[in-house]
Amino acid sequence: MMFTLYSKFTIVNFLICGISCCFIDYFKSRSVSNIPTIANYFSTKGRYEEVNPYLIEDILAVNKSQLPSAECREVHLTAIVRHGTRYPTSKNVKKMQRVYNLVLHNASGRESWLREIQNHWRMWYTEDMDGRLVEKGVNDLKHLAVRMSKLFPSLVSEEKLRGGHVKFITSSKHRCINSTLSFQRGLTELWNIDDQEFDHEVNDALMRFFEHCTKFLKDVDDNPSALEEVDKFNLGPEMKRVTEKIADRLHVPYSLITDDMAQAAFYLCAYEFSIKNENSPWCQLFDAVDAQVLEYALDLKQFWKRGYGYPINSKSSCILFHDVFSRLDKAASENKLGTVSEAVTIQVGHAETLLPLLTLLGFFNDSERLTSTNYATQAQRSFRTSKFLPYAANLLLVLYDCGEDGLRLQPLLNEKPMVFPGMDQQQAAIPLYQDVRDHYRELLQGCDFETECELFHENTYT
Repeated sequence: MMFTLYSKFTIVNFLICGISCCFIDYFKSRSVSNIPTIANYFSTKGRYEEVNPYLIEDILAVNKSQLPSAECREVHLTAIVRHGTRYPTSKNVKKMQRVYNLVLHNASGRESWLREIQNHWRMWYTEDMDGRLVEKGVNDLKHLAVRMSKLFPSLVSEEKLRGGHVKFITSSKHRCINSTLSFQRGLTELWNIDDQEFDHEVNDALMRFFEHCTKFLKDVDDNPSALEEVDKFNLGPEMKRVTEKIADRLHVPYSLITDDMAQAAFYLCAYEFSIKNENSPWCQLFDAVDAQVLEYALDLKQFWKRGYGYPINSKSSCILFHDVFSRLDKAASENKLGTVSEAVTIQVGHAETLLPLLTLLGFFNDSERLTSTNYATQAQRSFRTSKFLPYAANLLLVLYDCGEDGLRLQPLLNEKPMVFPGMDQQQAAIPLYQDVRDHYRELLQGCDFETECELFHENTYT
């Protein structure tokens, strides 16, 4: 009897282990094969894993090889983080519904992907989802929190969190608040903290500064002519070729497929992948050339509305810029006394929060501006939001005390070390903090939010 029970136990364990191994191998292979061939072109609708592909195999992997030497001690970390993966906004849901109805009722053909859309796929996105955080978005921030604790263990630590030395600031939007709570949960679950809760501060003046900048609102956000280059590109030959190819694949008249329709179908492919990890039949509507054109259209909009298109785009982030440096200055000053009161600041906002700040700092500034007519020469542009502005994108500014070498500041974008644009390359990797302040002296002495955002203020620097 004992032998029989032992045998059954052994067989069950063997079967469980075998099934588990099979599932692990299945999901590993599926995680790679299930990635759409156009996933690298989803712009701000892309997964964080496409920016850091090593996370596909191990979502908690970190790379410490480019961090400072052991002689350097972490003093302070400020993180500006975009919210995690979200549902589409109600505006995009309406567009997606229209293209779905068109494919459902007007398209013809025998392609398997088309039959899949028409016979099995259902429009499950609803307007009331309106940009709310999804389960994948919760995990985006939980995993980011754990990786940051591994990258900066003396700052993102249980002791610092319990002691009130980690501050959380967020936009008022649900997706940002829930991203903040998810980040906190990542840490509390990591350290099994269930006897203490942690606060967060809602601050739209910092994290949604673009809504409070009158000049930006009037000259760009509410000004149809501000996106003239985007409109021209959407009516241009590259986009026309994309819409015609889609119409051909669906066997519908060219007149039925507009640039809006093409973008909505592209979004359906992107959302199905980012939210559900599915290589949707919608993705079969596009080849790599189509995706690159649609990505450029999206980059063009970001360039002119949030990036280098107009000076006020970046100047609207002056308030966040000064806030970041005031925290760094305070930490640098307190470090001399041996105690830093705010070891970590986690600030959660939007793509529209992060991009103007990156622009103000000079990142991804190509020699040639993005326009409606230079798509062909922009294949190697650095301003590709697919590469640096996915869901959960983050800019980390880490202050180190390197002893006799002084205080140094390292920028990391999406956990990868960066170089401050325009700084002396010999020490630009982890420059002296004072050198960084000198480099941005003009902005630190000026760049006043109230002044810049006055309607009739003329910018004296770019």
